[in-house]
Amino acid sequence: MDVDTGFVTQIGMDHREAVAAAADHSYDFVELMLDGAGARDRLAPRRDAVREALSTHGVGLAVHLPFGSIDPGSPFDAVRSGSLAELEAHVELAADLGARTATLHPTSSAWSPAHDADALGDRIVESVRRLDEFARDRGVEIVAENVPRGRFDTNGMPELLERTDVSMCLDTGHARVDGRDDDGIAALVGEHADRISHFHLNDVRGADDEHLPLGAGFLDFERVLGTLPADWTGTLSAEVFTRDVDYLGHSAARLDSVLAAVGVEA
Repeated sequence: MDVDTGFVTQIGMDHREAVAAAADHSYDFVELMLDGAGARDRLAPRRDAVREALSTHGVGLAVHLPFGSIDPGSPFDAVRSGSLAELEAHVELAADLGARTATLHPTSSAWSPAHDADALGDRIVESVRRLDEFARDRGVEIVAENVPRGRFDTNGMPELLERTDVSMCLDTGHARVDGRDDDGIAALVGEHADRISHFHLNDVRGADDEHLPLGAGFLDFERVLGTLPADWTGTLSAEVFTRDVDYLGHSAARLDSVLAAVGVEA
């Protein structure tokens, strides 16, 4: 396998310090959260400083597109169009910074009792197709993340993969929330390894979205990643809800051990 590892920045992290921490702990890239201080209008004026930090430390870049206040599946045309325009602007910035991957939440925040679920799903699919094509033209790969309690959680994701050409980001903690155990997550990986190109790796103790450091919960990462074929190529992001870089270092060490156990040299 050809694997690069990184971590997702959290709100409140200084971006240049995050890049330095990635280098210190032998991560290959950082995945910048493009919200808060990382939102387009706040990050764009600092793009040169971010580029310099990446170059100085020899660290690559992925991004996580904004979500929550962005609604690519909105039943209201103006809201959906505005959301897509903003997401495209974030992709433009990501491409300018040299990002190769952009994580997308394929969701809608529409009030579910008032709107037909299939119609909402159709709008999400249309938006994913548009964003995927837009990003590809700029050298960025969109990866659609399984979001629990959304139309395209791990149970609905096969439909999105069938109806679009988008790649998938598999979030291990989110899969647990969907009720999947280690074998259930591994089964999903085995079925869709050809479309999964990115992972958000985080540990949990139960069916809850805890985003713990790797090794702090009970998830069997060797079982999950060991299902990938020998020729798999992709990226693994530790998505840990912390601003303490020591926990990111711990997760990097645990991930190296997992990769070694499944026959990948980190």
